[in-house]
Amino acid sequence: MAHRILIVDDAAFMRMMIKDILTKNGFEVVGEAQDGAQAVEKYNELMPDLVTMDITMPEKDGISALKEIQASHPEAKIIMCSAMGQQAMVIDAIQAGAKDFIVKPFQADRVLEAIQKALN
Repeated sequence: MAHRILIVDDAAFMRMMIKDILTKNGFEVVGEAQDGAQAVEKYNELMPDLVTMDITMPEKDGISALKEIQASHPEAKIIMCSAMGQQAMVIDAIQAGAKDFIVKPFQADRVLEAIQKALN
């Protein structure tokens, strides 16, 4: 059975890029969210195997959403996505329970490596 993944990013283009990488490699994208508040809602509704979560988003940022999801689902596997130069936020995210992080612009092999590592 394909692993079920939720993609969270405020940029539709970025969601499309990740979705493309994932579907070409046999993953099932079960949902998308454009901010942290939607991410928490969709996580509770879909219970995906893994989430790719952008750090910087309107409404609720990725780290707040990560903490909220982890609080009610400590088993959640979440990989953070960030632009270059957000190292401090990445460290916060890892300390808050993120499994890994990938840097934009996405490189397919790095995305897949992070996802495989988190799922195993």
